[in-house]
Amino acid sequence: ELKGNKYNKNMIFIQIMLIINSFTPPPPNDQFQEEMVIRPLYSGDIYASFQFRTQWDTDFLHDGKKVSHYRLFPKSLGQVLSKFSVRELHISFTQGYWRTMQWGQPFIPSPPGAELWVWFHHTVTDVDGNWKELTNVLSGIFCASLNFIDSTNTVEPSASFKPLGLGNATDHRFLRYATLPREIVCTENLTPWKKLLPCGSKAGLAVLMKSEKLFHSSFHSQAVHIRPVCKDWQCTSTAWELRQTLNVVFDLYTSGQGKKEWSLFKMFSRTLTEACPLASSSKIYVDVTDNPGVNPLISTAVVLGDRRTYSVYDLTKKETFGQLRSLNLLLRWKGENDMLRPPLHAERYVSGFGLQKGEIHTCLYNSHPYRAYPVLLLDSLPWYLRLYVHTLTVTSKTRENKPSYIHYQPSKDRLRPHLLEMLVQLPPHSVTEVTVQFERALLKWTEYTPDPNHGFYIGSSVISALVPSIVAMDTNSTRDRPLFSSFFPTKEESSYFMRVYTEPLLVNLPTPDFSMPYNVICLTCTVVAVGYGSFYNLLTRTFQVDEPSAPLAKRLANIIRRLRGVPLL
Repeated sequence: ELKGNKYNKNMIFIQIMLIINSFTPPPPNDQFQEEMVIRPLYSGDIYASFQFRTQWDTDFLHDGKKVSHYRLFPKSLGQVLSKFSVRELHISFTQGYWRTMQWGQPFIPSPPGAELWVWFHHTVTDVDGNWKELTNVLSGIFCASLNFIDSTNTVEPSASFKPLGLGNATDHRFLRYATLPREIVCTENLTPWKKLLPCGSKAGLAVLMKSEKLFHSSFHSQAVHIRPVCKDWQCTSTAWELRQTLNVVFDLYTSGQGKKEWSLFKMFSRTLTEACPLASSSKIYVDVTDNPGVNPLISTAVVLGDRRTYSVYDLTKKETFGQLRSLNLLLRWKGENDMLRPPLHAERYVSGFGLQKGEIHTCLYNSHPYRAYPVLLLDSLPWYLRLYVHTLTVTSKTRENKPSYIHYQPSKDRLRPHLLEMLVQLPPHSVTEVTVQFERALLKWTEYTPDPNHGFYIGSSVISALVPSIVAMDTNSTRDRPLFSSFFPTKEESSYFMRVYTEPLLVNLPTPDFSMPYNVICLTCTVVAVGYGSFYNLLTRTFQVDEPSAPLAKRLANIIRRLRGVPLL
């Protein structure tokens, strides 16, 4: 009956199509962007900064549902956020020290070694328990020594590390911060970092990440930043943002180039052939502020208080690669690169002699000729440096500079470190010095490192400030801006946020003579061996009288006499 009824055939076809459409997956709720910035430095080095941004339009912390489908967002990190109720996660691995006076300001700063700071959701009841489990999980994900983070190197800053994403989370009880200044960054940390990318290292800008070139550089830093952001400019809903950054400084003079020119092949030994197919945007920005007229595709952006000009290469367009289907940027710099002097930089060192007492000096430099601004200083020192807080002095231009805010948490032996935070006003064109005396503690012999005479590493100081801007910053959230200029939230047009890290310290502690146990063991074993051996021989050895054998002549004579039948001698 259905065969002869054309109307019924159409109805069956429509029902089948509806069933098929019901199984069609919904449109993707995440997007991926990638970009690279190349900037020549005043010292002649080349600064290359990679940024990969994955935005995921879901919020499983508030929805209360378990997310099981992952498309671009890494499942390993998504499960970590859900299990431990993480609101913000920032982790970095850095090899080398960023030289602010020679290289200027980085897009995203990071201290030497490993740094981890996390904001937990306000529903977490056991923050310390979640923090301990989280560090162990992240240690396995990134193949790092984050499992050595415990209560002895973890602090709760009260004002230094505010949330970079949405929310008014100001209760520092849900914040944890820790550093491992001795962490060594190598290939086993870079490989899991690249696996978090949607295309891995098979396509897009990640193709340039060759380990031999990245680690043969003056500075190398890789980081992962996760935070909640607005889904749209009206902020009607929230989304998760995963931003992976990689910053490298190449020293072309040391590598034997000798010329102020560079190319992608010289820096990375590879060229680009395509963008990541899953990326909605893939661009390369080359800073041509001091070398105009290189490329007609020019874009300007206000970054770190300075207006810079960039040559833009869009990898999603086929004409970018040309007929060879390969992109190898080659530029020669004609003149000197003018570097804007950083308005804020800092340094730290240890003074004193002997192995009993010492003094820590932290120098804060305000290079602005006529503007004064406050800075927030954070110092986290281990418990075996016993601070004398009454010796804390802050001086600017040989005058006492009284901090307007001080937060100090004393240490407990083998339980927690010192935490010192202070808000200091820096006068214009001045050097502010913060000094505090300390006494070295004598550790137990099991608490020393395998190379105790090398010294103990102390984490970097953190300086956070809103520094004056030369040009007005763009606070319009609806404008499409490059990734490298939109990490830190901008609310004021006349200033921008800046974070500076000092050098890590290397402090020697009173160290016992670890060769003495070896000498004692050798001497004791020798005495025991000789004494016990002799006594054991006396008890177990049997003595017998052995008659001496006859001389050779006598034995020969007896043989002859035996043959002749004569009695023996």
